[in-house]
Amino acid sequence: MSDAVTPALELDCRGMRCPLPVIKLANRIDEVPVGAVVAVTADDPAARPDIAAWCRMRGQEHLGETAAEDGVPTFLVRRLV
Repeated sequence: MSDAVTPALELDCRGMRCPLPVIKLANRIDEVPVGAVVAVTADDPAARPDIAAWCRMRGQEHLGETAAEDGVPTFLVRRLV
């Protein structure tokens, strides 16, 4: 995880297939305050474009990705609304 971003919520979506990582993000983002970051760790290749598209459609900020300790992509989303 980037030193500059500390997630307020981390979602482990390993083993979940499209569209479950995005659904989990959508269902839980309201748990963090506006301005906070949610980290979604997902090994489904579809999560990369799905999470970016969801952020554009829902007015959230896609901060990019890092990697979990096991190398699985972790997508960072800042709640804007």
